[in-house]
Amino acid sequence: MAFKDFGRGKDGGPEGALSGGVSALTAFIDQGSQFAGKLSFKDTVRIDGCFEGEISSENTLIVGESGSITATIRSQIVVISGEVHGEITGTAQVILHKTARVDGTIQTARLVVEDGAVFNGRIEMNQKPAKPPTALPKDAPRT
Repeated sequence: MAFKDFGRGKDGGPEGALSGGVSALTAFIDQGSQFAGKLSFKDTVRIDGCFEGEISSENTLIVGESGSITATIRSQIVVISGEVHGEITGTAQVILHKTARVDGTIQTARLVVEDGAVFNGRIEMNQKPAKPPTALPKDAPRT
């Protein structure tokens, strides 16, 4: 399988179709790999190895089942099937699959938790403020 094919199913489409605008996989840290430091990227990255440090993304971070991360994470979408310790900020959405094990803080607008996922920590949901109702003009008839 070529690098450009990671994250794609046999038919060439996205593997395990995810909602929320997950784009094609552009980088992959494989199982058995260890990385420490700062990781910053614009597209979708999948981590199946070990990572420690800081992760920032303009799109999607996928933590595979064998992934083990101790980090501060900031991304639009965070999809977790492995283990994560730290602060997770998913500005659009955080998804915890049934094999996820998370210990820390999650900040997100939308949270999806599958049956079987383990989460210990704190969740802060920050929805966009609702639009205030428009005021009626003074001379408008009241009903």
